Amino acid sequence: MAETIAVLSLKGGTGKTTTVRTLADVFRRIGIDVLCVDLDPQGNLSDYFDVPADAAPTVADVLSGAAKAKAAAHDGIIPATPILAEVERGLSGKMGRELVLRKALKDARKQHDLILIDCPPTLGLLTVNGLVAADWALISSEAQYFALQGVNGALEVVEQAKEFYNDDLEFLGVVMNIADMRTVHSREAYDALKGHFGEKVFETVIRASIAYAESAERGRSILEHRPDLGRDYLALAGEVLTRTGLTGWQRRLAPLLGDSSAA
Repeated sequence: MAETIAVLSLKGGTGKTTTVRTLADVFRRIGIDVLCVDLDPQGNLSDYFDVPADAAPTVADVLSGAAKAKAAAHDGIIPATPILAEVERGLSGKMGRELVLRKALKDARKQHDLILIDCPPTLGLLTVNGLVAADWALISSEAQYFALQGVNGALEVVEQAKEFYNDDLEFLGVVMNIADMRTVHSREAYDALKGHFGEKVFETVIRASIAYAESAERGRSILEHRPDLGRDYLALAGEVLTRTGLTGWQRRLAPLLGDSSAA
């Protein structure tokens, strides 16, 4: 059964989607069969993977019951379009609405090694579905003064999903994104998170850079566009493998870390 990780944040602009896209890239490079699920009606993850705007079926069709997850996967991603917001509203009146994605991914979990779910930056039904379908919740936080409050808010949602719908859900940790650790502000934000959540905060910090936007615009992975920055995600991937128990893949990651170090 695939380990399933829901990546969430209570606000946009925290690097959440870039994290999903780049982790998927790293894992695929070491041979892990990864399925990505775009649960954000903005469809930014789908754009990252260059999925055509008219691709069909999409995750909206999966959630509405019009298509199976396997049929909606396009080169390893189940994409999203703005119509997903309408589907979310339609689900609100259904019994078992929090369990729809979990049921829809039942077969997919047998067909892949890992599933990454990009949740929308809201506390709505789509985010709840992502958490109920997952084994792990990874929270993305930016290096800002109010980071602690944002992570606490997201963690409350994780705990509620675990209590009411998914006993197996575990808190994987917090990754600090868009950080400039040369500044006192970023260092203090990281220390505040570390002081509150301890070992649940990933040691790896994803550095801020315009290069991420450039790589997305050019349709290139940051691993190729800026290997020095890509090293952050290689290190993060190693931590994720360790925390999820997928340690058998670690030896395949080591050569990439060596190549990036030499770049």
